[in-house]
Amino acid sequence: MIRKNKKEEKAKTDDQVAPEHAYEKGAIPDETSESLPGEDTGAGLSNKPAPTPDSQLAELQDKYLRLYSDFDNYRKRTLKEKAEHSKYAATEIILRLLPVLDDFERALKACNAAPEADQAVRDGMVLIFNKFLSILQQQGLQQMRTAGELFDTDFHEAITNIPAPQPDQKGRILDETEKGYILNGKVIRFAKVVVGS
Repeated sequence: MIRKNKKEEKAKTDDQVAPEHAYEKGAIPDETSESLPGEDTGAGLSNKPAPTPDSQLAELQDKYLRLYSDFDNYRKRTLKEKAEHSKYAATEIILRLLPVLDDFERALKACNAAPEADQAVRDGMVLIFNKFLSILQQQGLQQMRTAGELFDTDFHEAITNIPAPQPDQKGRILDETEKGYILNGKVIRFAKVVVGS
């Protein structure tokens, strides 16, 4: 009988303990902790109303439009960069060919200055020079005009200043020591000039 009493007492204590353990595990909800949706439980939640489907739709449409415009701007920017890159892709090779162009010009001047030079050789050199120059011009290369122009630091590099022979030649280019070139509107080599002061 004592055993039965101990079993009954144990069962009673288990019944009393079970609800407490269940509550700790979250199986039995506490009536005081329940709250209705939209009520402030004091746990740091704000009193914001629940978003309506219309406001959610408007927000998603706004996000979509922003994303679309960002992508469109990115696409336009990359197309512009690609076009600019292809426009100036030949810059390096043309810069390496400019000394050859200068040598051609010097050779032509030397041939014209030498009376014993054969006319056929001169004509051949002029033909090759013009063909070479036209190929470079097709790629967008232009020679700068310097003789008599006003000195401009955006296009010219002053080697020296000399007194101007006439007052109207002050600040103007009197001589050119090295030609300047522009490739598709961009200066790739500044003209080296002598400026009147």
